[in-house]
Amino acid sequence: MTELALPPAAAALAQAAAQAHDYAEAAKAPNTRRAYQADWRAFTTWCDEHGRVSLPASPETLILYISVLAESRKVSTIQRRLSSISVAHQLAGHPSPTHDAHVRTVMQGIRRTKGTAPAAKEPAVTKVLKAMIEALPVEAIGVRDRALLLLGFAGAFRRSELVGLDVADVRETSDGLVVTLRASKTDQAGEGMKKGIPYGSTPRTCPVRALRAWKELAGLTAGPLFRPINRHGQIRPQRLTGHAVATIVKRAATLAGLDPAHFSGHSLRAGLATAAAQAGVSERVIMQQTGHKSLPVLRRYIREGSLFRENAAAQVGL
Repeated sequence: MTELALPPAAAALAQAAAQAHDYAEAAKAPNTRRAYQADWRAFTTWCDEHGRVSLPASPETLILYISVLAESRKVSTIQRRLSSISVAHQLAGHPSPTHDAHVRTVMQGIRRTKGTAPAAKEPAVTKVLKAMIEALPVEAIGVRDRALLLLGFAGAFRRSELVGLDVADVRETSDGLVVTLRASKTDQAGEGMKKGIPYGSTPRTCPVRALRAWKELAGLTAGPLFRPINRHGQIRPQRLTGHAVATIVKRAATLAGLDPAHFSGHSLRAGLATAAAQAGVSERVIMQQTGHKSLPVLRRYIREGSLFRENAAAQVGL
């Protein structure tokens, strides 16, 4: 049977609907969408196992669910699950049960009981970073890791930003590097942001020289800036993952005689903010480099960096 063609107006509407769906999908970052999907699967599986309706879910079902989660999960995980459940209900045209007063009260009790202070990793401040750099091997993997660690620290980059860089995104000038971020966690619209990376005071810890050495060694002229290296020392063409950044930081910490469990990929970004606060750099200037949109979030690092620089007990003659 021959399929009837849609009238031009109907075809245009169908195309617009498909385009709207694509735009809606693009509204959230891929990692966020994957997290929502995984959280929703976990909730629906639990509901199936316990004879509960997941969509629309009742407040009573949600209270039972988060009470079970509280036995083994962190507060941040429970809150993220609630956010995912809320999004699923809104997309399906149902009111979100997460807005129910009883659900909110139980969640508040969970926060008070379990606490909400994050188990933060240590910042890789300047002294720590230098120890990591000095411990790196001279082979290709050490050249790459030195460039990644120094650039990640000096630019206060997130892991995703660092591995998302292409060779074309970094331009060397007489003052240092100009790095163009095409998109980031706080720039989902993709407006872009430029960061300046100045020359270091010593060649060994200079991010500009370190990146130049890596590019020359790897023969990079285009494509991903940071790439995997296999066990034979061969540089692969694909892009490093965000997880690989954490592995590199932990490996460098181990080589430097530090406990790798205390460090993560975020330690580079936190390290720059903390070290800058210790050096008395203003909040405005730190925010320009880190790209923080929230001053309270930035001040977590500034407070830690200023614990002894601005300390009342140090000024009373003990």
